[in-house]
Amino acid sequence: MEMAGKQDAPTAVVEVDPDGMVSGWSEGGRLLLGWTAQETVGRPVADLLVDPPPRGFPEGYGAGPDPTGFTALRHRDGSTVDAVLTAHPLFGPDGRSMGHAVTVQCWGRRPVVADRAFEQCPFALGVYDPELRFLWINASSGRVIAHSEEQVLGKKYREVLPEFDRTLFPERDDKPYTDKLSEVARTGEPARLITVFRPRGSDYANAWATSIWPVRDAAGRVCAIANWGFDMSAEYWARQRLLILNEASGGIGRTLDVIGTAQELARTPVPGFVDRVSVDLFEEVLRGEEPPSVSAFDPGETIRLSRAAQHSTKVDADQAPEAMAPVTHAPGSVAARCMATGRSAVELTAEPGEGGEWAFGPGLAADPAHWPPGNPVIDGSIADDGLTGRITVPLRARGALLGVVSFSRLDRPEAFTADDLILAEELAAKAAVAIDNARRYSRERTTALTLQRSLLPQVLPNQEAVEVASRYLPGGTGAEVGGDWFDVIPLSGARVALVVGDVVGHGLHASASMGRLRTAVRTLADVDLPPDELLTHLDDLVLHLAGDHRPDGHFQPAGESGATCLYTVYDPVSRRLSFASAGHPLPLIIAPDGTRPPVPAHPGPPLGVGGLPFEAAELELPEGSLLALYTDGLVRSHERDVEEGITELQRVLHHSTTSLEDLCDTVMDDMLLDSRTDDAALLLARTRALDPHHVADWDVEPDTAQVPHARKFAVDQVDAWGLEEAAFVTELVVSELVTNAIRYGEPPIRLRLIRDSSLICEVSDASNTAPHLRRARAFDEGGRGLLLVAQLTQGWGTRHTGNGKTIWCAQAPPSRT
Repeated sequence: MEMAGKQDAPTAVVEVDPDGMVSGWSEGGRLLLGWTAQETVGRPVADLLVDPPPRGFPEGYGAGPDPTGFTALRHRDGSTVDAVLTAHPLFGPDGRSMGHAVTVQCWGRRPVVADRAFEQCPFALGVYDPELRFLWINASSGRVIAHSEEQVLGKKYREVLPEFDRTLFPERDDKPYTDKLSEVARTGEPARLITVFRPRGSDYANAWATSIWPVRDAAGRVCAIANWGFDMSAEYWARQRLLILNEASGGIGRTLDVIGTAQELARTPVPGFVDRVSVDLFEEVLRGEEPPSVSAFDPGETIRLSRAAQHSTKVDADQAPEAMAPVTHAPGSVAARCMATGRSAVELTAEPGEGGEWAFGPGLAADPAHWPPGNPVIDGSIADDGLTGRITVPLRARGALLGVVSFSRLDRPEAFTADDLILAEELAAKAAVAIDNARRYSRERTTALTLQRSLLPQVLPNQEAVEVASRYLPGGTGAEVGGDWFDVIPLSGARVALVVGDVVGHGLHASASMGRLRTAVRTLADVDLPPDELLTHLDDLVLHLAGDHRPDGHFQPAGESGATCLYTVYDPVSRRLSFASAGHPLPLIIAPDGTRPPVPAHPGPPLGVGGLPFEAAELELPEGSLLALYTDGLVRSHERDVEEGITELQRVLHHSTTSLEDLCDTVMDDMLLDSRTDDAALLLARTRALDPHHVADWDVEPDTAQVPHARKFAVDQVDAWGLEEAAFVTELVVSELVTNAIRYGEPPIRLRLIRDSSLICEVSDASNTAPHLRRARAFDEGGRGLLLVAQLTQGWGTRHTGNGKTIWCAQAPPSRT
């Protein structure tokens, strides 16, 4: 580097004869090396070399693909000049060799302005030998390592900058940089890296972009490692802010849960942006209710909130707070002012520098953004809480104030910038909308769930046909309430209807539609329609309901407003089960011996399609058979399809238990997964068979003379059952019903008495004409019979069968003492 300061160092030309003697010397030689022509001509050219000449010198210089050689030459003043030599052969007219013309250029020759450019370069420049000894650094590099060039030349990197204990100084870790230098020296491959570290003497972590490349000699060997780097802190931290915002976009609001969303807000900016985040919300927000009005706030009043979430880099402060722990913000506090004014606040412990400008770490220049009015505020008291800075932002969404969030820095000394305030407000804005969505969803879900539970049977009705137990669970957290329902409906003739259904969709609309369908099923069941006919009428109702929901009155597709339903009727007298399905899974049946009788039917179309028939099926069941009616939320999940779920349900139903209630609990525990998103309804029934001695029937001839015999048959049977006190009413009822069947019906006529939880009287005939109750006038001779039946019994009605109708009535038998 001896010639670094010589301005405009010339190129020297030396003529060398075939014997290696200098035969010509240019003026450039004198200027470059100080020797005159008188002093050099006639002397061996090798005298100009510091080291012994290589074999063939100077013939070898200028040959091969790389004509340049690096040589140390003697200057007249005794110094050494690093030069680049290039030999050019000389020939006479006859082609005879006359020696060589050798050009000599100073190695690294450059004007002073170039030296100054490198020295004053704002980038950190440096050159190391393969052992990582300093060969040269510029002023910028010296400022970064807090050492001058004279202090480091010839020393190894670690002699000047010992490696920090990363457990004590994680922010000052420059090991990735030295590792990369060693790697380039070893492999000879250039490399680039970005390192974040806190330079010596600085309280700010900087991001540096560095390029490292090998320097090779004429033989291609790595003789040095050079690097340049620049402080890209502003760009790096801007990119980090964008990454945090991107993470917030995908990480905040993933669940429709207020507490969960608050926790997502608390975790997202730690530790990349701040060291601790706390989120405080109003109690009303946590309950899904409307928050207090913004106009009602006074910064002079104490504000009571609940700590919904808190996250910190400190181990002792990273524990989640107690569930909805109460938090108060004193009158005039920063949080109280922020909530009252709707504006954020930045508190710093730092003081402004000279001229009022803010001091930022090396390389961070000035804050590119402008502080909003009133910010930042110097508050040394926050240091008492172990803070170096805090940003407080009110949580507002759709004009409503939900609470407040604080972003705090604990040990890191970097002062918040105006860009940091923008980031904090962006995070709070995203979270506020998500929290408000969760609050609104929570309110709607609570309303829908309350509506749905009010529409479902609270207590299953008493009946003797089957033993029943049921369970209903709404969808998991974050799922809307669905339209699942079930019902148990006592029917005439000691029969019972078991129903389960599912309305398409979720939310209030689904719950309301479910209530309308359940009411419709009960109404149609009172008419005692066969299962397939009942579903046909229900299908028409769903189509009309869909039309009611459109302004133009046109029907909607089934996928938008449909439902599924399974309707079954069990008769304990005949032990026969009849059923039909509208797009709903068929019942699972398990006989007392553990076998599964085949179900001779297929689900029909869902309700709301219209124009398609429903298939009815019937089978006889042994007493004690288990029936399982369910909705698809019980068997379907993300982890398994419906068929796998049904197979699993069949396995669980084989659990031995003495109670249907226990079996219900077992099914729900085993079948429902944590990841479920749909409602699940289950209705279990174990069939009973009516004692044949509790059923008596008699064929009645179509002659009014048979009425006395029918009365006597009924009275004798009631007496035989020990229900003598019911004999009088039974005699009157039988007389009226049999007389009407003979006069207005068609044979065959049949009388049947059933002793169950009530005393049932049935008269069947082949006519489809149904009687109706009417008011008899003063002088009418008829019309009072059915009125008498209605007054004397608990209920009466008509059910149509495939070959006629049955008129029935039921009365509560007197209690036996």
